[in-house]
Amino acid sequence: MTTPTGIDPRGPRFGAAITGVLLLVTIALNLGGAVLASTILFAYIVAIFAWGAIAGIQRHPYGLLFRSVVRPRLTPPTELEDPTPPTFAQGVGLVITGLGLVLHLVGVPYALVVAASAAFIAAFLNSVFAYCLGCQIYLLLVRAGILGRKGAATA
Repeated sequence: MTTPTGIDPRGPRFGAAITGVLLLVTIALNLGGAVLASTILFAYIVAIFAWGAIAGIQRHPYGLLFRSVVRPRLTPPTELEDPTPPTFAQGVGLVITGLGLVLHLVGVPYALVVAASAAFIAAFLNSVFAYCLGCQIYLLLVRAGILGRKGAATA
């Protein structure tokens, strides 16, 4: 749920679960020899990360699905989360998967599998343990003074 003060932290976790499943399917397809299918699915995942990074986590397609289908069936969240760290995490996912896709397209062996595996680990940690690696990177960069902070981050 998006409000002026934050988002429901269960939304990004829901999106991470969907992403994790899609990444596992991508890896299985690629290792199983369905290279074209895995490339197309991986390109879709890269596009979804781009959408989340550019439009913001509040407008992410999986977040919209969460708010319209899942969220009405749940109790209200106990606390809200600053949307900036999860949006930054989408950018981290975009860099990792985008680099993997580019390297795969230029012929680097296993680039797609390695990038998809790294992204899967991050998605798994977020969806299962509520530990967002990209959010943690964001907070480290804020503490180091490399990134500015627009609001309180509770990631």
